[in-house]
Amino acid sequence: MDRIPLTIVAPEAPTGRANAASAKREADKLAKRLRHQVGRAIADFGMIEDGDKVMVCLSGGKDSYTMLDVLLQLQKKAPVSFSITAVNLDQKQPDFPEHVLPEYLASIGVDFHIIEQDTYSVVSRVIPEGKTMCSLCSRLRRGALYTYAEEHGFSKIALGHHRDDLVNTFFLNLFFHAKLAGMPPKLLSDDGKHVVIRPLAYVREDDIEAYAEAKDFPIIPCNLCGSQENLQRAQLKKMLQQWEKETPGRVETMARALGDIRPSQLSDPKLFDFLGLGKRGDDALPDAHAWLSGGETGPRDTGDDV
Repeated sequence: MDRIPLTIVAPEAPTGRANAASAKREADKLAKRLRHQVGRAIADFGMIEDGDKVMVCLSGGKDSYTMLDVLLQLQKKAPVSFSITAVNLDQKQPDFPEHVLPEYLASIGVDFHIIEQDTYSVVSRVIPEGKTMCSLCSRLRRGALYTYAEEHGFSKIALGHHRDDLVNTFFLNLFFHAKLAGMPPKLLSDDGKHVVIRPLAYVREDDIEAYAEAKDFPIIPCNLCGSQENLQRAQLKKMLQQWEKETPGRVETMARALGDIRPSQLSDPKLFDFLGLGKRGDDALPDAHAWLSGGETGPRDTGDDV
């Protein structure tokens, strides 16, 4: 019997139209996931109430663009009514493209304001060359934004920190400040005048990068402090990226742990009543000085004759 030659037909390469459709489906799934995560964070921490005036702090980076975009989407179907105003602080950095944000914000029809304050000159003058600028820059920026929020009656100040920022801050405090503290999704400012919210608290940085690329936001790089690679935060970010590479999902596990605190399993007597735990009787316990003195205290009166 003659053999019939076998013809192998290679699968057709996807067309440009098919690629575009696939990319759109992935972008839609990503947008839905971000809306769900931001909505859950808002609900879990009571970030936005009916009648709130929300000041969305916009830096020109991927995080704040994504935060603004998702909040505008949620605003349309939110169970409460709230306003959004995008606010940017122009710090007068050299070569800062000051036209980018106003043009973008005007194009999407959102209410916005640009604060102009030359914090760059202050930071450059005060901080020696080669030293990190973030601490002073952050204080000046925060002061300018808080002042504007108070003057214009904003009830909430929204910042673009994401899940990875929260984990990173926890390790910064652990490694460099000897305390278990992080970056809360919602906080009251030290003066008690401002409620700060972080709607991206549940959102992965990788997802934000993908979303910003899909939306083609006009990203403005930070040339003041973002280029300082010796920052502790930058070093910790590399450490977390390496951990995630070695054990995928580790950062997500640590992020969940920040919401599952068990004071009785730690060592802070201010948060858990270790003194009262298992205590027998009602007698007062000796104070710390008695234990630390190490001196003779004499026989303890037990009520029995010696």
